[in-house]
Amino acid sequence: MMERLLLKNVLLDGRNRNILIEDKRFKDLDAPAEVADASYLDASGTAILPALYNTHTHAAMTLLRGYADDMPLQKWLNEYIWPFEDRLTPADILRGSEIAAKEMAASGTVFFNDMYFDIEQTIDVVNRSGMRAAIGITVMESHSKAVTEEKKEFVRHWQDPTGGRIRLVMAPHAIYTVGERKLRDCAVFARENGMMLHIHLAETESEKEDCLREHGTTPVRYLDRIGFLGPDVVAAHCVHLDDEEAAILAERGVTVSHCPCSNMKLGSGIFPYRRLMQAGCRITLGTDGASSGNNLDLREAMKFAALLAKVGGRTEQLPAEEVFRWASRAGAEAFGIDAGVIAEGRLADCLLIDLSDIRMQPCHNLVSNFVYAADSRCIRHVLCDGKIIL
Repeated sequence: MMERLLLKNVLLDGRNRNILIEDKRFKDLDAPAEVADASYLDASGTAILPALYNTHTHAAMTLLRGYADDMPLQKWLNEYIWPFEDRLTPADILRGSEIAAKEMAASGTVFFNDMYFDIEQTIDVVNRSGMRAAIGITVMESHSKAVTEEKKEFVRHWQDPTGGRIRLVMAPHAIYTVGERKLRDCAVFARENGMMLHIHLAETESEKEDCLREHGTTPVRYLDRIGFLGPDVVAAHCVHLDDEEAAILAERGVTVSHCPCSNMKLGSGIFPYRRLMQAGCRITLGTDGASSGNNLDLREAMKFAALLAKVGGRTEQLPAEEVFRWASRAGAEAFGIDAGVIAEGRLADCLLIDLSDIRMQPCHNLVSNFVYAADSRCIRHVLCDGKIIL
């Protein structure tokens, strides 16, 4: 029997409605009060919004939350993070991923693009959580857990246990941890197997300087030169780049994942959103890991992105509606998920926002309140694939 869920008396576009979800999708945005064979959810006092899509994180790094704060990126990685990760067991990663899934769902995220190790553990968590995910096979030259060849066999025999909520991606960590041969191999393997690519790119000034010294060009130009960039690439951070590099990313169809909280906390720099927008890049939002941003709350990342863009006085340049689009529709589209908007025929990924919460009052503008004033307590229900996961 086809599953039906009726959201009763929910606010959409300024009017209370009954919304019918059928077979994972929005069937009717103005349904009658009674629908045969449907289960019901009383949504009185709530407003519906699209769910959020976290396009760059390291889920199991919740285990390192607060472990090593307030230091430069390379010292943080080499002296603290990587030695800690060498000691993590699969059971540790399972627990870290469980914490991450609960945290993300509680703050309105239904999808995350992950880059970590022992991916079988994270796959198990996503399967049980009801969320969506792109699980990255992390590639590095010298990390003890980056067992690329074994994971290639895993890919060849991969079957999604969720029926479509999980996909695998190739995730070479960065140009400073993966050599040119492996970067090329990753791109070839991913494209032969219909996979996306996920990489850190142009995150710090030192990354740019090292690339100039070693390769005679900047990180974006280097990846373009070796044939890595394309519409199947998600590049995290993209802080240190010029107009020509922004144009290259746009021309190649690369998706950029902006991680404002991590960039600020690690002192990486200020994201050049205006340059990338003017070039026509697809911009999305990520939290990075809880070790560098300290939480996985994409709603908070929206607020920081919007506020950071206003530093310097150009307050009109990045309105709440645009940064919310980055976190919702743009993120879904980047991964080919037919969601990110509340529309008939689209996958039913959505949030029910509690309008009685004091942070939502008064409600002159729902999206503005959600971006600038809300926190996770304002979210009453989270739906993914037409099912209630929170």
